[in-house]
This record gives sequence, structure tokens and C-alpha cells, in this order.
Amino acid sequence: MKQWKKGPVVAMILGLLLGLPPLAALAQEVAPINVNSADAELLAELPGIGPSRAEAIIEEREANGAFESLDDLTRVSGIGASTVDGLQDQVEF
Repeated sequence: MKQWKKGPVVAMILGLLLGLPPLAALAQEVAPINVNSADAELLAELPGIGPSRAEAIIEEREANGAFESLDDLTRVSGIGASTVDGLQDQVEF
């Protein structure tokens, strides 16, 4: 049996790894969700929201008008500053 030499194998693996794009480049960019037009299913995908808060967002929007800023989301029961902070780049108005 032939004995494998580590050098060429390591060089080949390293070459393959360096030829791959960075993992961040493989991730798809997701467009921000407009909280004034999104349905409950789409709103529920936001971190910290879920189905019940998504429904509450829609109820608040219909009862009191459109949200104009991220801070306006705190009008919704159960959504506080920490939830709003987590939505920074994921929503638009």
C-alpha cells in the first residue's frame, strides 16, 4: 500500500476552503417587513413577535392608525423596548 503524504492533501483541502465564498455571503438578505401592510403570518416571523402579538399589531394598527416609527410598536400590549430593539433592521413603516 502506498503511504499518503499529508502535505498535498492538506494543501488541496486548504485550497478548496479558500476558494469558497465567506458564509456571510451565502446568506440571503431579507427585505424589511412593513408593519403597516403585512399580514399576521408575515409579522409572526419577526423575532419576539409570534402569532398572538402579530394579531395584536394588526388590531392596534386598525384601531389607532399606522405605525410611524419603531417606538410606536410599544403601543401594542406585550411589545416593549427589548422586543423593539430586536426588530431594528427588520421592519419598515
